[in-house]
Amino acid sequence: MRRFRKFPLLGLACALMAGAHAVAQDIDFDVDPEPQTAYQAKQAVMGRRFMAATAHPLATQSALRVLERGGSAIDAAIAAQMMLGLVEPQSSGLGGGAFLLYYDAARDAVTFFDGRETAPAAVGETLFMRGAAPMPFLEAVDSGRSVGVPGLLRALEMAHARHGKLPWPSLFDDAIDQARRGFPVSARLAAMLRGNQRLAAQPAAREYFFRADGSPRQEGEILRNPDLARTLERIARDGANAFYQGQLAQAMVRAVRSHPTPGALSTEDLARYTAKEREALCRPYRVYLVCSAPPPSSGGLAVLQMLALLEHTPIEKAEPTSVAAVHFFSEAGRLAYADRDRYLADPDFVDVPVQALLDPAYLSRRAALISPERSMGRARPGEPLPGASSRHGQDDTPALPSTTHVSIVDAAGNAVAMTSTIEQAFGSKIFVEGFLLNNELTDFALSPVDARGIPVANRPEGGKRPRSTMAPTIVLRAYGAGPRLRMVVGSPGGGAIANYVAQTLIASLVWGLDVQSAIDLPRYGGRNRTTGLERGTQLEALVPALQAMGHAVAMRPFPSGLHGIEVLSNGLLRAGADPRREGSANGR
Repeated sequence: MRRFRKFPLLGLACALMAGAHAVAQDIDFDVDPEPQTAYQAKQAVMGRRFMAATAHPLATQSALRVLERGGSAIDAAIAAQMMLGLVEPQSSGLGGGAFLLYYDAARDAVTFFDGRETAPAAVGETLFMRGAAPMPFLEAVDSGRSVGVPGLLRALEMAHARHGKLPWPSLFDDAIDQARRGFPVSARLAAMLRGNQRLAAQPAAREYFFRADGSPRQEGEILRNPDLARTLERIARDGANAFYQGQLAQAMVRAVRSHPTPGALSTEDLARYTAKEREALCRPYRVYLVCSAPPPSSGGLAVLQMLALLEHTPIEKAEPTSVAAVHFFSEAGRLAYADRDRYLADPDFVDVPVQALLDPAYLSRRAALISPERSMGRARPGEPLPGASSRHGQDDTPALPSTTHVSIVDAAGNAVAMTSTIEQAFGSKIFVEGFLLNNELTDFALSPVDARGIPVANRPEGGKRPRSTMAPTIVLRAYGAGPRLRMVVGSPGGGAIANYVAQTLIASLVWGLDVQSAIDLPRYGGRNRTTGLERGTQLEALVPALQAMGHAVAMRPFPSGLHGIEVLSNGLLRAGADPRREGSANGR
C-alpha cells in the first residue's frame, strides 16, 4: 500500500531498446487476441455520486445495483466480475486471474492486489520445449499444459476483506440469477464462436457454446449456464475456499490432467495459492501522480516509461492523429517494449530493476535516442544497471490475452481499476463446472534461454507468475484544489495494453480530451516491430509520410476495450466505454 502527500511537479523521461530471437514462428507477434467486431458509437456519461464502466451492459448494471445499496467500489467490482464471467466468458472468469488497483480516498492510499495465476509446483523451465525447440504456440495454448493456478477469487476475497462493505454472498446474486435465467448471446461472442474449431474440439466447451448439430450459438440466442450458477452458489456460501478445495478443485484437476496434452495442475497447487498485496507503481507525471501495476505486470512500467519519455518530445503540440503524434508515440513504445522483453518477470523469482528502469538519469539518456525526423526501427534494450542486458535473456514470446477491464468510483470517492483475464480468447478451451480455464502459462517464454543461451527472466518455474501486460491505472492530482482522484482507466488487448492505456492518458492529460473522446481516438503504437495504425480510420492517410520516416507500417484492427472514468474539478464524474466492444458506462 502506498500513501501520498501532494508534492511539486516532477519530470521524468523514459526510453528503452531491444533485440530479439523468435521462439514462436506460428503466429504474428503483433496480432491482437480477439477479432474486431462491430463499432458502436458511445457517448460520455455524467454522474454525481458514483460510476461504473465495464465490458458488458449487464455487468455495468450489476455494479450499479451494488453501489446503489451503499456498496464499496470493491463490492461493485466483484459483482461486475461475476457477471462478466457469465456474459463475456471468452475474456475472463473464475478460471483466470486479475490485477486490481484500489484507491482509498479517506487514507489517500493506493493498493495493488495481485491475483495473477501461478505455475503448478511440478512445472519446470522446459514446460513448452520439445527437445531443442519450443512447441508451436497455438498448440501450447490449447492444452492442459498451459493452465495456471487461477488467482481471481483469492484476490477478490483479499480486497473484499480489507475494503468491502456489503456481505460477500450478496455480491453473487445477480450473476447466479442471470446464469439460471439465461442471457442473450452478444454480437461479439457470436462472432468469436463462428468457425472456432479449436473451441469446438473440446467436448465440454462444444456442448455449451455450440448446438447439438455443431453450429455455434447465434446472436440473441438465450444461453443458460446452470453449472456456473451452482458453482457461484458454493462460492457465495463458503467463500473462495469452495473453489480452491473440495469438489471444484478436484474437477479442475481432472479436466487438466485428462486433456490429450495434460498439465501438471494438482489439488495441492490450488490449496496453496495465495493472492499478494503489493506496493502500487506510482510516479509523478506533469501535475499528476500516475499509479499502475507493478511486476509481474510489465504494462504499468511500460506506461510510466512511455509517459516520461514523451515529456522529452513536443507531442503536446501535435494534433492527436498527426504524423508527429504517431511517430513520437510509436518510438516511445518501441523503447518501452524493448526493455519489457529483457527485464520484466515475477519479482519473487527475478530481481527486476524497476527503480533503475525509472531512474530519471537513465531515462534521460534513453530519451535522446528518439529522433524527430527518423524512426529508430528495431530498438535494443538499455542498460539500467551495468551489465544488465548481458545477464538477462531476450523473451520474444507473444502476449495474446483475452482480457476485460472494470473501472469504478463509489460514493465515498474510492476507486477500482481492475483488469482480469483467462489469457487468449476462451483460454485453454477447457470448460469445467460452467467456466473456462486459463492458458496463462503461455505468457511465459516458451524457450527458457535466448539465442545466446542466456536464461530468460520470464521462463517457466514452479510457483512463478507469468509476465503480464495488464495495466490498470489510477491518476491522482499532485496538488491544487479540487478532488484528489483524477482518472481511472484500463483496457484489454494483449501485448498492446500499455499502448492503449498510455495513448488514452496522453489524450486526456496532455491534449485535454474528455474521457470518451480519448477512448474514441484511432489507435496507433509500436511494440518494437511494426508501427501499427488502426485500419479503416483517418490514420490510413499518414502511411506515406510515416514510411518516408522509416516506419514499417502495418494497418490492422485494434480491438481495445478501454473503460475509463474521470473526476472533474467540480467533483462530477464523466465516464466512457470503448466503441470497439460492447461495454457501457453508467452512474448516478
